[in-house]
Amino acid sequence: MEEFKHFHNIDRKLYSLLVINLERNPFESMHTLALWIWLEQTCHFKNFISKIISLPNFFINELADEGATCLKCIEDNQFGLVSTYSSEIPLTQHLTRKDLSLQFFHENRDNANSEMRKILNEVCHKAFQDIMEKAMMSRSSKKPLIESKLKMVPPPSELSLSERMSHLGLGGDVSPWRMKGNNVPYEERSMFITFSKGYPVAEWEIREFFTSYFGDNIESIIMQDVKSKEQALYARIVFVTPEIIESILKDESKVKFSINGKHVWMRKYVKRNGKSSFP
Repeated sequence: MEEFKHFHNIDRKLYSLLVINLERNPFESMHTLALWIWLEQTCHFKNFISKIISLPNFFINELADEGATCLKCIEDNQFGLVSTYSSEIPLTQHLTRKDLSLQFFHENRDNANSEMRKILNEVCHKAFQDIMEKAMMSRSSKKPLIESKLKMVPPPSELSLSERMSHLGLGGDVSPWRMKGNNVPYEERSMFITFSKGYPVAEWEIREFFTSYFGDNIESIIMQDVKSKEQALYARIVFVTPEIIESILKDESKVKFSINGKHVWMRKYVKRNGKSSFP
């Protein structure tokens, strides 16, 4: 068994990253790994797993969201297909260097289901069992711990940042990033976010998503001012330092994320007509 795990070491590392670091669902992640292994073996995408694990964590999370979409397409015979779905898995397309679409997975679902079942039984269940158990124990123990800590924390308005962190057992020191960005203008620490119409994203969802990657390093989130019951289509997010923006964009002008299954686009904030709308 130790030799078997060693042979699948790279697969184990990726599964551990998904369920331990990114805290994704262990069962869905196991099927996602089976899908990726199937693509690597059947479609001859050389070093596909190695390429995935070399990506930044938030890209791997996006890729796993695309994998979950592909799984739905494979499992559901009634999966609705329209031509625009070909653009729904852009990271997978980029990584495989192939014009893959959800239609490919839908048309090959019988073969995919058969081969993935074999991979799950012969590889995943054996190689990932100990990691899956660890993730399940962590998930079951973490929820009541966080809930009990939150009950003990006074309202945010009554506490400083360091006091809130101390109450939650995160230490009393303010993030070095937060201190580093104090003298940098708002505009240079800001990003512009756009949402898809019909898929509203709340401020708390944005904050929760980026806090999970960068910690408490959001200075403010400014949502589009809309009437009651109308959807905000854009927002501005101000980080405590411009280095976070560099980490997000990775030399791209615009990047796409999925926040709770809803697609958002992000780019660096640019002053309109040379003027800032920040106070």
